[in-house]
Amino acid sequence: MATTAVRTPTRSGIMRPLAAVLARIGDRVPFLLAAIMLAASLALPYWHMTLLAPQYPGGLRVVIYLTKLAGDVQEVNGLNHYIGMMKLEEAATFERAIAPYGVAALALLALLAGLLRRRWTALLATLVVLFPMIFVADLQYWLWYFGHNLDPHAALSSAIKPFTPPVLGTGRVGQFVVETRFGSGLYLAILAALSALVGITARLRGSAERG
Repeated sequence: MATTAVRTPTRSGIMRPLAAVLARIGDRVPFLLAAIMLAASLALPYWHMTLLAPQYPGGLRVVIYLTKLAGDVQEVNGLNHYIGMMKLEEAATFERAIAPYGVAALALLALLAGLLRRRWTALLATLVVLFPMIFVADLQYWLWYFGHNLDPHAALSSAIKPFTPPVLGTGRVGQFVVETRFGSGLYLAILAALSALVGITARLRGSAERG
């Protein structure tokens, strides 16, 4: 009577499909994490500015979110009025208006890159990588614009020269010491950019190996 041998799966035979599954999941996770972090950053501050002077020992603080300004905005506007600077709310009005939609679009691109294993979706996610740099460049522009477009008819316009507050670090504007730092929202967006970059690299490398 003939017997049929039962073949026992080898360790390598089990690990091979498991490794394939992990590889498929692995290049998706960075994109999904990037989408989550970008969406979360919308609710967090991206930039902080503190003005220090003897008459304000506690300092005046302005907090910049992607969609709004918070802190001692009106007090700072009152001081800026004397040197002919525009109100803080007049900066980046277009950027604040489109920010929720822009961040949602970037998060969607990252999500698509994670769900669809296509080379072009990974390339679209490069916009996520560029986003923090675009924010900082735009912030730098508005800091320069405000400090170089003072009203010449303001009461103290002749007492101050055109200036650009620092994007990051410490500077001086008139009698005020200006301290600035990035906020948790921007750092989260930077982490999202790094995560997307890891995903793009893994996806392109995988495409090259399959090709």
